[in-house]
Amino acid sequence: MIYPVTVYGDPLLRKVAEPIDTNSEELKELVDNMYATMYHSDGVGLAAPQIGKSLRIFVVDASSAADEDEPELEGFKKAFINPEILERTGDEWVMNEGCLSLPEIREDISRPERVKIKYLDENLEEHIEEYGGFAARVIQHEYDHLDGILLIDYLSPLKKRMLKGKLTAISKGKVKTSYRIVLPGKK
Repeated sequence: MIYPVTVYGDPLLRKVAEPIDTNSEELKELVDNMYATMYHSDGVGLAAPQIGKSLRIFVVDASSAADEDEPELEGFKKAFINPEILERTGDEWVMNEGCLSLPEIREDISRPERVKIKYLDENLEEHIEEYGGFAARVIQHEYDHLDGILLIDYLSPLKKRMLKGKLTAISKGKVKTSYRIVLPGKK
């Protein structure tokens, strides 16, 4: 099942997500549907709040970004269930980011270079792993969604004011996407 993507303005995107019940019979189906939705929307990551579910789970597949600079991204496809970032380290670096919940907005965002994260995979095996570069960026971006943080929260007040019109348009559905969206207050 491909879910519609929840867009800016929906209060769910600002909530701290709840831990997911790992005994849930629907967990595997949820993970599969999140991947399907992410691929359909041309994303490299997707968090449960972005599909209207306040749960601490996100999926990533950054395989398409693998190149000679970051060959470790080859096959980098994972589900992160009840994740916890243990530390963020390294120099802050800027990269242009987009977000499925903020269509038509791309901004330069500064994030730490490395991240150490504890999580359960889709087989409910616990991992503590460290990532750097693009993988660390995608993980931090998706993890932010679980804490009700959006990439626009990293922008200066001036830049946020400059985006006000675009944000209002997104919340009213006046945006073009290649994927279905859910407007604030709609199901």
